[in-house]
Amino acid sequence: MVVRSRRVVLPGEERAAAVVVRDGTILAVVAYDADVDCVDDVDLGDVALLPGIVDTHVHINEPGRTEWEGFATATRAAAAGGVTTLIDMPLNSLPPTTDAAALAVKRDAARGAVFVDVGFWGGAVPGNVADLRPLHDDGVFGFKCFASDSGVPEFPPLDEPGMQAAFAEIAAVDGLVIVHAEDPAVLTDPTGGDYAAFLASRPPSAERRAVERVIALAEQTGVRAHVLHLSAADCLAPLADARARGVRVTAETCPHYLTLTADDVPGPAGTAFKCCPPIRDGANRDALWRGLAGGVISCVVTDHSPSTPELKRGDFATAWGGVASLQLGLSAVWTEARARGHALTDVTAWMAANTADLAGLTGRKGRIAPGHDADLVAFDPDAAFTVDPGALHHRHPITPYAARTLTGRATRTWLRGTPIGARPHGTLLCR
Repeated sequence: MVVRSRRVVLPGEERAAAVVVRDGTILAVVAYDADVDCVDDVDLGDVALLPGIVDTHVHINEPGRTEWEGFATATRAAAAGGVTTLIDMPLNSLPPTTDAAALAVKRDAARGAVFVDVGFWGGAVPGNVADLRPLHDDGVFGFKCFASDSGVPEFPPLDEPGMQAAFAEIAAVDGLVIVHAEDPAVLTDPTGGDYAAFLASRPPSAERRAVERVIALAEQTGVRAHVLHLSAADCLAPLADARARGVRVTAETCPHYLTLTADDVPGPAGTAFKCCPPIRDGANRDALWRGLAGGVISCVVTDHSPSTPELKRGDFATAWGGVASLQLGLSAVWTEARARGHALTDVTAWMAANTADLAGLTGRKGRIAPGHDADLVAFDPDAAFTVDPGALHHRHPITPYAARTLTGRATRTWLRGTPIGARPHGTLLCR
């Protein structure tokens, strides 16, 4: 197969080219008008050709809470949004992925049901240090832990000694630890049901104190550490200082922190916007963009965290905290990135190449380059559309982007050279 476009997004550049694919792998990138003997020749014209997005932060919740989401619905939504690889989080499913037996249960649930390639994170919780190495040996991409309450009782947070022990064990196998960083000593219960009360209950200082704790433990143990869903720009300075000292710490943020602000929240019933840590003000959003442009933040991922409509009812004191955006992440980020002068090369670096590197998929995913999987997305960067929740493939059409106009849309997606259609043909990945 050959896919041609006048706007092929390659590592560090965008140019007219033709991508030659054989047996699911990119064989070569040649001139746009090159004569290639092939079975299928696709010319996208001015529609851009992107590498498939690699989303390393997705909650699928199956088995155990499949009524919240599920492998079939989540991965179909992913494909529709240009995501060709995702890594599933270890919590909200039952059992959580905190030992090798639970990982086998999750893989059994996913097998034959996924429209894109799927890998798995393991979990680090109190009392399971002995389970971390077997999970590593079974191919998880790293280990998630919480510094504060996770929201589900079967995945409790780690205290200081527990975190130190887990970091040391993960460092011993040169593994990766990914951390929900909010300090429980700073968090409070909301004093009311409106968004202002919820926002005040999770201040930036909670994130900063937890991030500083992660940095200190990473420096002490030598572990590779990654800060999840950074929302507070106050954390950028300690992260930059740590990286300058050679501490192996990275950070990600999410489309909702880059595109939405606290002023967008419509009122106490607007719980589609509720997430932890919270969406903050416009000045904070601008600072996150500067951190992203400067490389302090390296990745943009969705943190797709859906639930049933019942759990989203009520107000900001009672509703489930999680944003469902797997199908819309690429479009949302491109809409804001383009308005701020960024190029498609920047967006694919943040959402494909750097996330692939984080997960250890360098050389296979996240780039249009010879030897990589032919995971490709036809993306019309000028197509504007109004978000219709009824058009989403998520199990429940709940989104803070409802009725919002976005620019840029995935029109076709290939997984290892094969168009993603009505039947799943994704594979399960190991580290």
